[in-house]
Amino acid sequence: MAYASLRDFVELLDARNQLVRITTPVSPHLEITEIADRVSKGPAAHNKALLFDNVEGHTLPVVINVFGSANRIAWALGVEDIDELPRKLGQLIDLRPPDSLGDMIGRGSALVRAFRDAGIKPLRVRRAPVQAVVQTEAFSLEELPILTCWPDDGGPFITLPQVVTRDPLKGTRNVGMYRLQQVDDRTLLVHWQQHKGGAEHERVAAERGKPRIPAAIVLGGDPACQPVLVNADIVIEGYVDPNEHRPEGPFGDHTGYYTPVAPFPVFHVTAITRREDPIYPATVVGVPPMEDAWMGKATERLFLPLVQLFLPEVVDMAMPPAGLFHNLVLVSIKKRFPGHARKVIHGLWGLALLSLTKAIVVFDEWVDVQDATVTAWQALGNVDWARDVVITQGPVDQLDHAAPHPAFGGKIGIDATAKLPEEGHHRGWPSVVTMDAEVKARIDALWETLKL
Repeated sequence: MAYASLRDFVELLDARNQLVRITTPVSPHLEITEIADRVSKGPAAHNKALLFDNVEGHTLPVVINVFGSANRIAWALGVEDIDELPRKLGQLIDLRPPDSLGDMIGRGSALVRAFRDAGIKPLRVRRAPVQAVVQTEAFSLEELPILTCWPDDGGPFITLPQVVTRDPLKGTRNVGMYRLQQVDDRTLLVHWQQHKGGAEHERVAAERGKPRIPAAIVLGGDPACQPVLVNADIVIEGYVDPNEHRPEGPFGDHTGYYTPVAPFPVFHVTAITRREDPIYPATVVGVPPMEDAWMGKATERLFLPLVQLFLPEVVDMAMPPAGLFHNLVLVSIKKRFPGHARKVIHGLWGLALLSLTKAIVVFDEWVDVQDATVTAWQALGNVDWARDVVITQGPVDQLDHAAPHPAFGGKIGIDATAKLPEEGHHRGWPSVVTMDAEVKARIDALWETLKL
């Protein structure tokens, strides 16, 4: 399901009782953050998207927490259940030979539908809704309700953008969600970490003496596909100077700590375009859980079939919100041979941004890695800490303040699977305590009469 605009998605949330409209005057300086933080950490029944219609000093409304639940992130991505994401993607990337002509046609049809639904074919138009208002001379970032999120932040930050750049040599596009600190009415600082695509474009431009990287900041639009500029609410046009850096931060980050000041490149704004009725989208990060936990859950679900493409023994994976995405990954596998868990640990450390993971715990296939109680039980009970741990050093998230060096530090892999004799466990592995199947069936039949 595609949405024609961010407003369309907001109206859907309203129709499904997942939106609260706030007309009380509220400041973008700290107050919206405090409200959003309380809502995201509160009871599930009150965790809804928030539309602020009366933002002090501004005419544009602000929407926040639109992705802050399993339902809302699923609807944003065009499905009813977030677990549909790995199933659908898994069907598309299934590399097994088709069983029949019908299977082959079915897979081909699914691929065509996916390309059509995702709008893969670019459509060029002379005039887009986002160009209803075009400002190339008299404009200012002050017109946008950019949030100052936390008391010690270095200034207001754009927190829910899609930053679009092109490789200075190849012309290939990169889209990244990089925060941007407002410096003045026409200047931003773009925080792309060294492992990200935007930073690579910056390095290439600097090495080749390119003075500018044309860039655009896309705000709003279809929540699943914000780079579609036609459907955006606001586009900030400009360029990044790869040779000009200024101190960026501090920023209250998703780690729950302030990211310290560091030099990042300058984004010079040359124009702002917008719809007639734009909504300014924002998010807030800080001590978990917050809205970004559900963005991480969607990423986890989408990554699963891609991980299984390279590691087919993987059954499921989880990135708990408290683990802050890169700090902890839990994986269940179909264990088949000695050292299998270690093979998976090293394999995950070699896959894209999973290479930044600080801790990986591998379980047997029957363990539900989405259940924190079950995984803690298995990890703490099934591990001999002298035998089942892999400790190494490697790349970590640039935001990892515990690492002794920037973006480089210690990593741990834990084998929490049942151990084989060939792995040094000659005592024999015990069986899990389970009830007799006939007794379970008998009690199932009686359960309603027990009124428990």
